[in-house]
Amino acid sequence: MDDARRTGNGDSRTARITREEALAMHAEGKPGKLEIRLTKPLSTARDLSLAYSPGVAEPCIEIHRDKSLAYDYTAKGNMVAVISNGTAVLGLGDLGAVASKPVMEGKAALFKRFAEVDSIDLCVDTSDVDEFVNCVRFLAPSFGGINLEDIKAPECFVIEQRLREIMDIPVFHDDQHGTAIVAAAGLINACHLTGRDLRETSLVINGAGSAAIACAELLRAMGMRPQNIVMCDTKGVLYRGRTEGMNQWKSAHAVDTSARTLTEALSGADAFFGLSKKGAVTPDMVRAMADKPIIFAMANPDPEITPDEAKSVRPDCIVATGRSDYPNQVNNVLGFPFIFRGALDVRATTINEPMKIAAAHALAMLAREDVPEEVAGAGGGLGLRFGPDYIIPHAFDPRLISRVSPAVAKAAMESGVARKPITDMQRYARDLAQKLDAAGGALEAITERVRHNPRRVVFAEGEEEKTIRAAIAFRNAGYGTPVLVGREERVTATVAALGIPLPEGIEIHNAARSDSNHRYAEYIYGRMQRRGFLFRDAQRAVNLDRNVFAACMVALGDADAMVTGTTRSYSAALKQITLAIDPAPSSQGGEGVLFGLTLMLTRRAGTVLIADTTIHERPDAETLAEIAVQSAAQARRLGLEPRVAFLSFSTFGDPRGSVIPETVRHAVELLDARGDVGFEYEGELAADVALDPSLRALYPFCRLTGAANVLIMPGLHAANILSKAAPRLTSATTIGPLLMGLSKPAQILSIASGVNGILDMACLAAHDSLPR
Repeated sequence: MDDARRTGNGDSRTARITREEALAMHAEGKPGKLEIRLTKPLSTARDLSLAYSPGVAEPCIEIHRDKSLAYDYTAKGNMVAVISNGTAVLGLGDLGAVASKPVMEGKAALFKRFAEVDSIDLCVDTSDVDEFVNCVRFLAPSFGGINLEDIKAPECFVIEQRLREIMDIPVFHDDQHGTAIVAAAGLINACHLTGRDLRETSLVINGAGSAAIACAELLRAMGMRPQNIVMCDTKGVLYRGRTEGMNQWKSAHAVDTSARTLTEALSGADAFFGLSKKGAVTPDMVRAMADKPIIFAMANPDPEITPDEAKSVRPDCIVATGRSDYPNQVNNVLGFPFIFRGALDVRATTINEPMKIAAAHALAMLAREDVPEEVAGAGGGLGLRFGPDYIIPHAFDPRLISRVSPAVAKAAMESGVARKPITDMQRYARDLAQKLDAAGGALEAITERVRHNPRRVVFAEGEEEKTIRAAIAFRNAGYGTPVLVGREERVTATVAALGIPLPEGIEIHNAARSDSNHRYAEYIYGRMQRRGFLFRDAQRAVNLDRNVFAACMVALGDADAMVTGTTRSYSAALKQITLAIDPAPSSQGGEGVLFGLTLMLTRRAGTVLIADTTIHERPDAETLAEIAVQSAAQARRLGLEPRVAFLSFSTFGDPRGSVIPETVRHAVELLDARGDVGFEYEGELAADVALDPSLRALYPFCRLTGAANVLIMPGLHAANILSKAAPRLTSATTIGPLLMGLSKPAQILSIASGVNGILDMACLAAHDSLPR
């Protein structure tokens, strides 16, 4: 089920965010989660003439001649309408059309994030089936597909069926089919692990709503015998001859059985699908199931039975839920983005049963593959390997788009509903893999790994309002224990002024009064006594400087990592931190190099790493070479295959220069002398050559096989200017700069950092402290 479909009022394991945080996120900056961006330039009068009058008349004439050309001249082919009337919002009931809009915007955001599908949310203010159908049917010219959402049963069945009959584009009710596809994938693998034949497996489904009926119908289509599927609702088993509480959709799934209750139905059953409510299944019911029972307790936010409860009576069971804090999450985001991607790319007229089955099998097979290192990290060291605790892929596995979408496209072609067949499926899969940047998923995997391995992170500027807010968010997100350095009375007063409670699990340390004060002073004195420090200087630094105190905590193992920087300059904070923490050894031995690494996330080039953005004004060749080695290693930790470009104003000596090109060339020679460094690199290159394959083609001897994603800048001026100007000139987003090269994790923020920026850097610092 969608991970977003939570009320937030569950137990502490689901309380990763507060009501206030959720409301603030939706309200800050531009309200909501979506905006429209141009894909063509509109900078000049000529641009305007081409894009609008008079130039726009030409595609209009062509489309009038051949309607299919709308896919070539407009955004129709990559545009999905996410439509609801708000009659079944999340699990909250009939909230109305306008109250469904945050969910519909969220759905559109997921389409974009996971499959590069553009979406528009449409909230239709009617609960009348005829009115709703007539409203949606006339929207077909604008869209390549329709995603129905949060419409109550049984109306959702009628609406989807009627729209599928009269529209020539895919219509997909995700609450039904998305859940069914992901659950079916999990069941395929659970049956495989327990030695069952899906066709002969007996299944009990508790719940008879849209998702439950869709699960039953899809499993029937996949070969499961209808008589082996017993469905229950609030009145008991749907058996043949029952009249109470029945309708045409329930009656289609009534079977001949003597069972009348859920308890009776589960006795001896192989598998269970729960799409009902918390606590619907008891341990005794699980105990009565067949050997190696399969239990998918998918009610949200709390399952019908927890995995712990089920395994306490049946250690041999396989359990899936709708929650991300248990193994085997049945999450719709594994399905709908990639299903629509495949359907849109072949211009399918519908999403049929073969396409759904293909998606389910693709998901099941992906879970059996070796998990990439960056995705495995999301399991927090629990080991994401095919088995009872990993039967469904991780939601941020970057391979999903290149596995599921081609399978759906191929099924559409084979079943005769594709209007634009794909001739080279292997190339299509490769293109899809490049469509989304793996780094975004890797960053999410980083946060998940930290959640599974909570850290103690020191927030050195603990009296600042935004630091306190970030520390609370850190704790609520499950990242670990935040430690605020500050005076308790000041922290308490700030929290009171904010009007929010300070949750348990947050520590406050007053540097001047700490029991560790003398120990830290002795540590600093031992390091600095031959560099001009008297003991009283060390004592003063620990007492009065929060950064020194925080760095001592990390250096001596009292905390795992630290963040600072919102009240002092970068250079001042770095000087204080290095009183306590040394640089790590370099890759060649000896003292390593400290530098700043900025992550720039762009729509066109994906994620690009830029170094050095903070420390070295004019690095020499040895420093540039070491920065390249460390930057490439960080790129791999983010899930990127590093392609390193040493940049200059020249490309291979043209135009000629002296100091900068010579230094850059020497850095490349130093890496050449090391032998195989394990990553691609080249230089000196102008920035456009490094990033543009058509320009690189002019230099057939260039060693880069693709666009550079790690840019080693020749000086601080160029790196700093690029990293700060680009986000304001383009739609790029920057993260960092990350402080690289310390022997213990510490990150220095920008003075302008907001709460989310502090939280992100704290999480990255925490991740740096985990074993590699």
